Amino acid sequence: MASRKRKRKINPRFAALCLVVLFVLAAAALWLWNAGRGLPGEGVRPPEYVEQDALPVNEWSRPGTALERIDGVVIHYVGNPGTTAEANRNYFASLASGEEGVYASSHFVVGLEGEVIQCIPLTEIAYASNTRNDDTVSVEVCHPDDAGEFSDVTYRRTVELTAWLCREFDLDPETDVIRHYDVTGKDCPKYYVEHPEAWDRFRTDVAAELERQADS
Repeated sequence: MASRKRKRKINPRFAALCLVVLFVLAAAALWLWNAGRGLPGEGVRPPEYVEQDALPVNEWSRPGTALERIDGVVIHYVGNPGTTAEANRNYFASLASGEEGVYASSHFVVGLEGEVIQCIPLTEIAYASNTRNDDTVSVEVCHPDDAGEFSDVTYRRTVELTAWLCREFDLDPETDVIRHYDVTGKDCPKYYVEHPEAWDRFRTDVAAELERQADS
């Protein structure tokens, strides 16, 4: 009579170890794949009208966290009538002390005379858009009074900058350009929340500028 072969039992500890090894290898492969892709903002050079004046790396306004996706542009207003782009950039820098206990910053600030300051590299997140910090570029815009409407020169520059961002990151002005209000319900940018038709016109103007830039 032939002897029966015993079924080999798998050691539970060995099986668990194999699963751990597979998990580690998969995680390492994913990390290497992401590292090979690079960040979407890596190597992107801003237009000549943009002054680069990066904030110091700090916990409160420039954490240095990688911006791994860019799925949209969020438009804000500074909320401080009459202040300049430089003044708002310096306010963000002052938060580094931690004395105010405020987290705030923006990738770009557009000033009253159409000047633009870049505060955060496009490879890093800014503290501006709450739950959309990790996949959007933020643009703070200065305004002359409490109404929050942008001056003509500021408006034109904001349209130009937003169109450039859409072109660089393959964004659709109709769906990917949003207000802070669209993220949190905050009254920001105030005038363009209170006047939806003005916001619609802004996005239409961005689309037209995007087409112009593509043809130039």
